[in-house]
Amino acid sequence: MRATSALGEQLEQALARAGDGVFVVGEDGRILLWNRAAERILGYSAREAMGGNCCDLFAGRDEHGNRICYRGCAVRALLKLGEPVQSFDMQTRTKGGRSVWLNVTILAHGDERHRCSVHLFRDVTASKELLTLVHERLARPAGPGEAVPPTTGGDLTRRELEVLRLMAEGLNTAATADRLHVSSATVRNHVQNIFAKLGVHSRLEAVAHATRARLLPAPPPGRPPSPA
Repeated sequence: MRATSALGEQLEQALARAGDGVFVVGEDGRILLWNRAAERILGYSAREAMGGNCCDLFAGRDEHGNRICYRGCAVRALLKLGEPVQSFDMQTRTKGGRSVWLNVTILAHGDERHRCSVHLFRDVTASKELLTLVHERLARPAGPGEAVPPTTGGDLTRRELEVLRLMAEGLNTAATADRLHVSSATVRNHVQNIFAKLGVHSRLEAVAHATRARLLPAPPPGRPPSPA
């Protein structure tokens, strides 16, 4: 079955031009479409990827090293049941052998005659590596003589330190507002003040900086800092 039969020409053309990597999988698990972004991210050309089984090409694993790409995988089982598939991260390798982390979103498409699944993915390796660094630094105290950033965070207010602590626990803006019994707008203002005082541009950077500067106690295990 060709991709056009399952997708429709307009949708196929849109996916081919998408900025994220896209591949389309038929009911038999074989790749029907492979766009240019997928080729750029993983190094496989459309000619190399199309017609092959997606589980063989990706051989993806989760954060614990468990194989999540295999024939009849959980994703295909959920799609057959008509259940939605939550986006997930998986580790795979490029054609050149480089390890990469991908965030994958899957959409079911088609009808009883032509069914397929559209997989959109992006490279999140840099974010994963930064999170790993943050968690490692949170898990151990700084050693003797270990450099501490010059900005200590002494200018942060008590409330800003509370917001920073909740960032480290992985709470997003809405959850932080609920925890502190303030509005989301107030939380966003605190976050912007924290960024300015620490000289950072994101929540991950703020938590990493706070960890190096020992501004916060190690948070309990939980979610990574949310971007929202």
